[in-house]
Amino acid sequence: MNEPILERDPADPEKKEINPILKFALELGPLLIFFFANARGEWLAERFPALAALGGPIFIATGLFMAATAIALAVSWTLTRTLPIMPLVSGVVVFVFGGLTLWLQDATFIKMKPTIVNTLFGGVLLGGLFFGRSLLGYVFDSAFKLDAEGWRKLTLRWGLFFIFLAVVNEVVWRNFSEATWVAFKVWGIMPITIAFTLLQMPLIIRHSTEELGKK
Repeated sequence: MNEPILERDPADPEKKEINPILKFALELGPLLIFFFANARGEWLAERFPALAALGGPIFIATGLFMAATAIALAVSWTLTRTLPIMPLVSGVVVFVFGGLTLWLQDATFIKMKPTIVNTLFGGVLLGGLFFGRSLLGYVFDSAFKLDAEGWRKLTLRWGLFFIFLAVVNEVVWRNFSEATWVAFKVWGIMPITIAFTLLQMPLIIRHSTEELGKK
């Protein structure tokens, strides 16, 4: 029997889990590398001349971001023999827009990447609800066990939140400096996302099947 390439359904007992801390590191790691490479691009170019061929700091950061994303997906594959759906989608957009950024030497493409990814995620989640499926379970199934109504509400909220992030990214990169955009991408989006996640805890507690099982 052939093993699936994409991660299994959250309810599948054969789905292999990655340690939550490692999973978080794999998702955040490429972003931190992007920020560091953009901030220290000239320093990296002096010590690794091959990187200078990519262009200025933003282009060096883009190249290393692509490499780090590929490594993160490879580690996920090695540990589970499947690819996580949302990081894979994000990775495809990184490779396409990152490749265009380096090829055309135009940072606009990599700046548009968060807009494309967040719009895509938001559209997928909201579209799934339209067809009666709460797809957010693929992301948070290892952390939360919710009833159907809880997943539906949480999926709706996250779908709208992704659209919000897409709009914010457009506002920032089109109206502020490149350095401001990079700093916001790494140090702004993450705190906003963490705050949003914490605000969902009352809903999660109300619809937790584990809590229901105790009553």
